Amino acid sequence: MDNIIISITPEIALDEFYSYAGGLGILEGDKFYAASSRNLKYYVMTLLYRQGYVDYSFDQNDNAIPLPQSQPLPLESLLKPEKEFQITLKSQNVITRPWIYEKGKSKVVFFEAECPIWVRGFCNRLYIEKSYEEKIYKYIFLAKAAAYYIKNIIGLENVKYIDLQEAYTAITTLALPEFKNYRFTTHTPGPWGHPSYPSSILHEEFGYNSSDEFVILTKIGFEKSVISYTVSAKHEEITKNVFKDYKDKITHVTNGVNLDRWVGNHIKDLLKSKDLDKIEKEDVWEAHQKSKNELAIFLKNYKSDIKIDNKPIIIWLRRMTSYKRPYFITRFIEENNISKDAVFVIGGKAHPNDKEGLSYVSYFRKLSKKYPNVIHMHNYDASNAKILLSGSDIQTFTPFSGWEACGTSYMKSLANGVPVIGSKDGGALELIKQGENGWLFGQDLRELINFYTDPNAKEIDEKDFEEFSKYLENAIKIYGSDEYKQMELNALKTYKLVDINNVLDRLYFSENLKEKEENNQQKP
Repeated sequence: MDNIIISITPEIALDEFYSYAGGLGILEGDKFYAASSRNLKYYVMTLLYRQGYVDYSFDQNDNAIPLPQSQPLPLESLLKPEKEFQITLKSQNVITRPWIYEKGKSKVVFFEAECPIWVRGFCNRLYIEKSYEEKIYKYIFLAKAAAYYIKNIIGLENVKYIDLQEAYTAITTLALPEFKNYRFTTHTPGPWGHPSYPSSILHEEFGYNSSDEFVILTKIGFEKSVISYTVSAKHEEITKNVFKDYKDKITHVTNGVNLDRWVGNHIKDLLKSKDLDKIEKEDVWEAHQKSKNELAIFLKNYKSDIKIDNKPIIIWLRRMTSYKRPYFITRFIEENNISKDAVFVIGGKAHPNDKEGLSYVSYFRKLSKKYPNVIHMHNYDASNAKILLSGSDIQTFTPFSGWEACGTSYMKSLANGVPVIGSKDGGALELIKQGENGWLFGQDLRELINFYTDPNAKEIDEKDFEEFSKYLENAIKIYGSDEYKQMELNALKTYKLVDINNVLDRLYFSENLKEKEENNQQKP
């Protein structure tokens, strides 16, 4: 047995090209890079997206116009093609080409559908499809391609684990039923993370039988896995409340980040020169100011006349959708007089079909034109995130409570010595210490409230915003003081807690989890 670990995912973020949309891709990329540095035989399987996710242009009224991404380098210069093989979809032969990205003993296997023509579109763009049917068959293609590759190229006898990331990949268990050591991770509490497929299509493609007209893929993941993971302690509690029939199978491993990838060079140099417990607050301040100066130069690419001076740089940067509440930062900028004493960098990408998300993209752009101290980062991605997260002074994390599974942007900030203002959601509850390395605001909801339709949501929003504003005002006022510098030091002290290697240790080397897996394997 070769002890190969396989992770099947809809997306992965590599630094060299665009193959991801958001948090899941970044997390899988962090795990991949960390696994390769540990010489693990860690194989990630996903689809090849030649046109990435989304970019924007803007019309004369600043309305966002979604466009395919332009890859920075030809994929053929980065990936190695392997011999094509055939699978079947709709009883037709589909020619499939694996493309390999290798790093040490680890590799990413990207599957591309070459023909017939109707399947080629599966591999154009991530999460962007022409129809509901195309979305269904896109992930059936991924499942069948992964199953073929594992069985016929890797060999089942060489595989220790197959980890399934998000519900779309759960159907791999139907394509490869003979494998028995699946583990399933759900990364999303919201309803979009638990899609349903017509049982008739699953029967036609896999021989799967169900008395229900539609099957929730998350339930397949729970049923077919020996253990199921959520990605924070709170996410575990919420998931067990929603999927009560599977609560005995569900545990959590809180996400982490790849420190080598995300921590800025000046903080790295500081950590090399001194043990963490011997670093003083002035040390962190001095190192961070170097990162901030580099960010200030970078920001001139977006607004050439930006004046940072001694103002704190505050960021709101993440996937643009309503439940993440981008209107918190815009409302603060518009309504609070103290906002003129800070610089705001705001941005993120919205799905082309998310009309509200696109409206926020446009609004961010208009605010950047309206206020000299506001910069819109319309092309926020993994490459510019590194300099933004290491050089900013205050991170804001504002999801509606209960809707964020974990989040990792605040982890990256903390590891760079940057205090965080975060809502009481996801893994933030496990890492942000009130008044020490940041501030937690708002309600801690443990049951999913429909953010869009529940009449109580607006009242919750108002109270949350009031508290968010109070803490952000305070953060701006204390910037540069001994109190702020102590918070920087306290933030940096979470460095080891957010390390992605902790995640790998718990997923692959924890005796407690192995015992739980073995117990579940013995159950009928």
